[in-house]
Amino acid sequence: MLDPQRLSIHQVTLPPSLATPAFVELLARHRVPATSLWREKTRAHGVAATARLVADHGIALTGYCFAGLIASPDPSEAAAARDDVRRALDEAAQLRAPCVVFVAGGVDARDRDIAAARARVLDGLAELVPHARAVGVRLALEPLHPMICATRSVLSTVKLANDWCDRLGAEDAVGIAVDTYAVWWDPEIGREIARAGARICSFHVSDWLADTQDLRLDRGMPGDGVIDLAGLRRQVEEAGYRGHVEVEIFSQRNWWQRDPDEVVRTIAERAQVAL
Repeated sequence: MLDPQRLSIHQVTLPPSLATPAFVELLARHRVPATSLWREKTRAHGVAATARLVADHGIALTGYCFAGLIASPDPSEAAAARDDVRRALDEAAQLRAPCVVFVAGGVDARDRDIAAARARVLDGLAELVPHARAVGVRLALEPLHPMICATRSVLSTVKLANDWCDRLGAEDAVGIAVDTYAVWWDPEIGREIARAGARICSFHVSDWLADTQDLRLDRGMPGDGVIDLAGLRRQVEEAGYRGHVEVEIFSQRNWWQRDPDEVVRTIAERAQVAL
């Protein structure tokens, strides 16, 4: 059973048509204490306006999602992507979000070299550390499922995220986001969560449906799939994590089609039995 004060609902969990003011009012109406904001929607409403909105409603921020995609072999493209990460860090600081979720970027068809792509991302992160440190916002390295290594992220395991953190040596500026949907399959996950310890700065939950229709946009409500969410939560807490549990569900065919109040009520109910 999850303490209701530790529940966070990611903005992307609600239907895409729901504007930021309506989303924040929805959370306040259901007494949801925290959220992670989707960057595209925040910029559409305005960063300063969104900062005022969440503060006026007493909603805490658990993260700002997302920035990254810095794996390009083209120096000018990679530099532009790093500049965008710096802008995201500035926005997060204005919002008072503790971290920016970092998505590395995928293998580029121009060189088809995954090792080189990973090396470029690690070098790029080293360049970004001073800015993250200066604004007081951590870059939360989010390993994503290997199914999207080609398009979204060459960072596929918590082990690799730990290795990168070891190389960077910047615990105040770089952490790890553990997303159950992305890492539940990993036979080393328990050991690597324990190794991560205080590096874990964000914990995302959704379920893997046995009959999934879309590997990225058909995530399940906690309790509807095959992931031992409560077990993974115990592991991150045993590693020292004491932050919010963030429900993040991309659900094109199901939950995005439902009434937003129903979605939030269901999440609150499932938090008591599935998490």
